[in-house]
Amino acid sequence: MNSARLWNCGNLFAIAVLCTLVSTGPAAAQSAREICFKGMGDKKIAACSEAIRQDPRNSIYYFNRGNAWDDKGNKDKAIADYDEAIRLDPLYASAHYNRGNVWFDKGDRDKAIADYSQAIRLDPLHASAHFNRGNMWSDKGEKDQAIADYSEAIRLNPKHANAHYNRARAWEYKNSLQEALRDFKRYNELVPSDADGLKSISRVEAKIQAQQNQADNQAVDQASSKQQLAAVQPAQPALAGVNQERRVALVIGNTKYLYAPALSNPVNDAQLLSATLRSAGFQSVTMKTDLTREQTIQSLREFAGISDSADWAVVYYSGHGIEFAGINYMIPVDAQLKADRDIDLEAVDVGKVLSSIEGAKRLRLVILDACRDNPFASQMRRTMASRSVGRGLARMEPEAGTLVVYAAKHGETALDGDGRNSPFVQALAQRIQERPPQEIRRLFDLVRDDVMETTHKRQQPFSYGSLSGREDFYFLR
Repeated sequence: MNSARLWNCGNLFAIAVLCTLVSTGPAAAQSAREICFKGMGDKKIAACSEAIRQDPRNSIYYFNRGNAWDDKGNKDKAIADYDEAIRLDPLYASAHYNRGNVWFDKGDRDKAIADYSQAIRLDPLHASAHFNRGNMWSDKGEKDQAIADYSEAIRLNPKHANAHYNRARAWEYKNSLQEALRDFKRYNELVPSDADGLKSISRVEAKIQAQQNQADNQAVDQASSKQQLAAVQPAQPALAGVNQERRVALVIGNTKYLYAPALSNPVNDAQLLSATLRSAGFQSVTMKTDLTREQTIQSLREFAGISDSADWAVVYYSGHGIEFAGINYMIPVDAQLKADRDIDLEAVDVGKVLSSIEGAKRLRLVILDACRDNPFASQMRRTMASRSVGRGLARMEPEAGTLVVYAAKHGETALDGDGRNSPFVQALAQRIQERPPQEIRRLFDLVRDDVMETTHKRQQPFSYGSLSGREDFYFLR
């Protein structure tokens, strides 16, 4: 903003400030920069305008002036300044976040979500961006995505009271009352002065009691018929999971590849699946994003120790994958793969994933959402003509008690889809939360049908391995 524009605004105070700053030399220039950072209102706007005049390519001056315009309620000028800050520095996470807040104030949820998403991609530890994006998803009626974002905000900041409260409201909307009650109680612990916390607890407890009363009445009414049915029906197989089993999961989403194009959905998919598994009763869900090879191996090593004491152990991986000489590999974000012989040195053999969960007592499940086109194929130098780099992943034959699920059948590739989540994870999350719950083998059959329908048969998920026929396995208890 130059002096002519300030004059046209008719703001005599700002004009006086700017004239003073321009007329008094280097010392005043330094003062302009300091006021741009620390000042308020018209004085801050004038100071930032002078700082921009002196250094027009410094994004932070536009950012600070945008903040001042926002404080004054001039949303359009705030957006214009944030636009310029982002043009000068596309990696400016705070500018994306603050512009998202302005779009939020203006009621444009989609633009707010886009800016919050970009802020999260640039700064995955931005708890407030997750929280605000969760609010936008909730306003749009997308409660599952909202819960995933609130959960990530809480993971990053366990004392984020409002994230607990808003997640509780989303759970209550979905009629997941026990989850809602836990979050409202945690909110009340964090903000005991807010009477709405206790009111919400009482409201949800009343709903839970009403559901229990209804269930008790139905049980009494149907007692005699159940006894008759029990006398004539064959015994049903035991349901694995009716006892208090320990279930653990490691969820990995790789998006920001250093030497290949970034992927749009893996982190989003990891967030949604992590929240879904937690809501299904998993005691431990560890989510990791954008892992290097060393970090991937360390994460698997740590998860192996957790799996040894678990009944269920689940590993989900979303990112680039590759099949080489019949072996499947996950590609970490720091892999370069300039030659095919680098694959074993820079990628991570899926066999290491199977090893990490072999200590689980009842169910070992690996979900690979990595059947994308190989982004390194065009640059990879062939050194071993006898070994081929395949399209998609190769089929697997895990040992009994282990189930391996591909987002796309061996030799085929998976689609990211047009939305925030891939068709595969969207279908999987919905089926896991479905009531009554489906046995796990049928659940993945239904996921396959859902994805084939959504993608018009361009993608077919596939399962490999076998589970005990004497037991049924359910995500929801």
